[in-house]
Amino acid sequence: MTARLDPVLIEVLWSRVLSVVNEQQVALQRTAFSTIVRETQDLACGVFDTHGRMMAQSLTGTPGHINAMATGLRHFLHEYPPGSLQPGDVLITNDPWMTAGQINDITVVTPVFKNGREVAYFANTCHAADIGGRILSAEAREVYEEGLRIPIMKLYDQGKINQDLISIVRANVRTPDETVGDLYAQTSCNDVGARALLGFMDEFDLDTVDPLSDEIITRSEEAMREAIREIPNGVHRHETWSDGFEEPILIRATVTIEDQDVFIDFAGSSPESARGINVVFNYTHAYASFAMKAAVSPDIPHNDGAFRPVHVSAPPGSILNCLEPAAVASRHLIGHFLPGVVFGALAEALPDRLMAPGADPIWISIWRGRPPGSDDRFTFSLFQCGGAGARASKDGLNTTGFPSGVAGVPAESLETLTSLVQHRRELRTDSGGIGRFRGGLGQLTEMSCRTDQDWTVSAMVDRISHPPEGLLGAGPGAAGEFKIDGTKEGEPKRLLVLKPATKVQLNLPGGGGYGDPFTRDPEAVLEDVIEGYVSIEAARRDYGVVVEYLGKDDQLVRLPHHYRLDREATHRLRTLK
Repeated sequence: MTARLDPVLIEVLWSRVLSVVNEQQVALQRTAFSTIVRETQDLACGVFDTHGRMMAQSLTGTPGHINAMATGLRHFLHEYPPGSLQPGDVLITNDPWMTAGQINDITVVTPVFKNGREVAYFANTCHAADIGGRILSAEAREVYEEGLRIPIMKLYDQGKINQDLISIVRANVRTPDETVGDLYAQTSCNDVGARALLGFMDEFDLDTVDPLSDEIITRSEEAMREAIREIPNGVHRHETWSDGFEEPILIRATVTIEDQDVFIDFAGSSPESARGINVVFNYTHAYASFAMKAAVSPDIPHNDGAFRPVHVSAPPGSILNCLEPAAVASRHLIGHFLPGVVFGALAEALPDRLMAPGADPIWISIWRGRPPGSDDRFTFSLFQCGGAGARASKDGLNTTGFPSGVAGVPAESLETLTSLVQHRRELRTDSGGIGRFRGGLGQLTEMSCRTDQDWTVSAMVDRISHPPEGLLGAGPGAAGEFKIDGTKEGEPKRLLVLKPATKVQLNLPGGGGYGDPFTRDPEAVLEDVIEGYVSIEAARRDYGVVVEYLGKDDQLVRLPHHYRLDREATHRLRTLK
């Protein structure tokens, strides 16, 4: 049996490993060309040992990227086994079935050499600004329609760029500078991580990181299994619905706890769709395993060991295990539901530890048009977040993506890089699901384009017909809205052609609430009214809390002292419930 490393030394080395991958991430964000990577942070960075096991990830990173990259690295090593690469080699792919589930997500892998042999790998996955084919939507019927698909191959060969590949990419995408620029940034950040790791190894006189990786991964696995053992054995089920494309999609999960292992099975979910909302199994595994770790022990280091006790399955040919050549461009519209359905299944087994469903999937809209008098088209990807679900002891976060973790794009960036105009961006009053703890609020946004020609938008949005549910007697979050000129309902997941004067409204859902709303602290409801989160009418109707407005109706600025909580009326109203 291999001797365990000293715990104090492990803590020191682990902290240094984290600093290395965080340095990798910072380098990526500071050198990236696209706002998707720089500001939205739709990325993942990590370091892997010589067996292809993820040792550590950086501070941020979406589960669909980091967990899919963690399992996907084995495909790289199958294609290029240890010993087959040379210093200066860099690998690349965007094959959906190998990594993150859509061809817009490009993974770049760099081997690290010390004394002439491979000692580690750095990898990152980023959402490309464009990858050709159709404008990103769910309209495709086969993956071949969705853009340029790159098999696992060399981006660099012993330090020399694969110019043929770069030329092919530039010829096939609408944003060649941003897309290729991000590839250079992805390569550079891996180099930054490699240099930091080699310096760290020299400092601690390490010829290999594999023993350290073994220790970190083993400790994470043991901690994860110990957390699972605290849950009583049993079988738990839950299901939810997505709006889908042409018809709603059922997502059904059965979670089985067996001693120190968890089995998550998605049998009974809808079959594979004819449109681009299908999910590859790698992505399904990524979000399901993330959900389980978040539920039972979120503080355990995120690495290969944290995945081992979680076993995920989905029937081949189902919406959550699609087969080639299924269309997959908008797979997040289904995949982001998975943590919510797993939490729903575990709600009774883990009381007071989980959160209600939130507004994810994130809303991604692709805008394309020409500024007045210009022949140059812009293509811009806008990521937006609705409200997060309420937690067992706290309100949900406003306009915060979960489980995606991406950030919003500032209006200043959007309007500087395009001729788009953002007329409104504000919180949606009464959009948070009612409950003892309120769901997070969604947002109201309105966009137009400064142009004298037709322009387009493709909105990958959901939860318009099926809003986020509440938990344990709470109410759902408000449904999303996609409107054209304030009245006409937009067509989600399709490419829409708009006239120059058109205004588009994207009103994102709120998160579900948690617990009985009539048990919410009246003072908290009063504070919600003052902040504009809850209307006076909704406070009375949904919470049984009577708030009086003492100011003038035409006052532009409403201050806290303009509102008064009527405690006696509130008590009477709640007593009548």
